[in-house]
Amino acid sequence: MSIGKTTTRTTPAGHEEGLTGRQVDEAVRMLSMLAEPTRLRLLWALRDGEFGVTALAEAAECTPTAASQHLSKLRLVGLVQQRADGRARLYRLSGGHVLRLLAEALAQAEHTVSGLPHHG
Repeated sequence: MSIGKTTTRTTPAGHEEGLTGRQVDEAVRMLSMLAEPTRLRLLWALRDGEFGVTALAEAAECTPTAASQHLSKLRLVGLVQQRADGRARLYRLSGGHVLRLLAEALAQAEHTVSGLPHHG
């Protein structure tokens, strides 16, 4: 398969998928946010629901200020959502795709670190 501006392939389920430059750019932007330990820990903590900055900072082993800055970046690329609850700001994952992305990335890392065979 050649890589160009738009690549079309047939998936195993038989669906046609076009891969656009915009999709690639956005995926790279989102994935680059995962390439930082504190942000990855914050996202993983959010797999269990909605939390405030203080609880997330504890889970990510950082200061609330650092957590807030990282959460702002994650929100900017659409990986997390924020809502106000009085004066507090609560954060949650933007959806199931984010959770599955995290789970798969960490499962791949576990296979690599532990020497487990990779799935086909």
